[in-house]
Amino acid sequence: MNDPKLGQLVRSFFVDHLQLAKGLRRSSLQSYRDVLRLFLTFVAGQVKCNITNLALEELTFDRVLTFLRHLETDRKNSPQTRNQRLAVLHSFFDYLAQRIPEMLPVGERVVRIPPKRTPPPETRFLEREEVQSLLDGLLGQDRHRDRTLLLFLYNTGARAQEVADLRIGHIDWDPPRVRLHGKGNKWRLCPLWPETLQQLGRLLGSPPHDPDAPVFVSQRGCPLGRFGIYKLVRRHASQFDRPQADPAKGQITPHVFRHTTAVHLLEAGVEVNVIRGWLGHTSLKTTNRYAEINTAAKEKALQACEPPGAKAIGKMPSWQEDKDLLAWLNSL
Repeated sequence: MNDPKLGQLVRSFFVDHLQLAKGLRRSSLQSYRDVLRLFLTFVAGQVKCNITNLALEELTFDRVLTFLRHLETDRKNSPQTRNQRLAVLHSFFDYLAQRIPEMLPVGERVVRIPPKRTPPPETRFLEREEVQSLLDGLLGQDRHRDRTLLLFLYNTGARAQEVADLRIGHIDWDPPRVRLHGKGNKWRLCPLWPETLQQLGRLLGSPPHDPDAPVFVSQRGCPLGRFGIYKLVRRHASQFDRPQADPAKGQITPHVFRHTTAVHLLEAGVEVNVIRGWLGHTSLKTTNRYAEINTAAKEKALQACEPPGAKAIGKMPSWQEDKDLLAWLNSL
């Protein structure tokens, strides 16, 4: 039996591996698709052939390196974008090595290409007073849907796509909780505050409800998608933006509510592993960064509360007061 062609392997990678085996969602599949389309088009241009005539043997280690340089120099991709696209190539070449033994040497070299070191992204979150001010500003019948959606984001820390996929049947009224469909085709239970449940009840009206009907809909009755949720958050929360060198990093987005939920849960004394399950993180390492943020905030507050005399203490390190040591160092 002949080895499968490149086109067959790409299709199998998406359908059998990413979609069926790993359970990736449509948005993640589209991200993989965009990277592979970019890479295969680049390789076809390098060997000067149509992409439909591209042979598996053309996917070499050197061409992967050339493609990564192309991303940075020609396309001006940031290190973060370069790393994301490298992660897709890691997954793709690992799959090729499993399916085609002849690709194992190339696959081994590709998956060992390290990501570039980048500073951790700044985690933006809202203070409790800002959340309360935002929700209080949306009191009124004409803004009830928007207020309920923002309250739901704050209560659950749900991703925008999880809210877009939310259906009435996912809400349990007694006990109050909601089932969220997250990354990797995983479901998780999240408790709901009495106020959140009450506002959802007002929004949805009297039963019976169609369990498959969306919870949050547009003015025309269509389900709100990710972009619609993003626009809604931007419309009401832009007043709390904090513009920086890159204004986009200071914007309030649906994901900022997710960070806000995590930080406020930590401040309330909730254990980190509980927050991991609350937010649906696969790794505890992802959740631990909120603990670091919370610790830094406490240290900053502690310094601000120091007694006046304490700030003078320790201004000059002890090694600077050792004149003999300094004299010896100066003599070197």
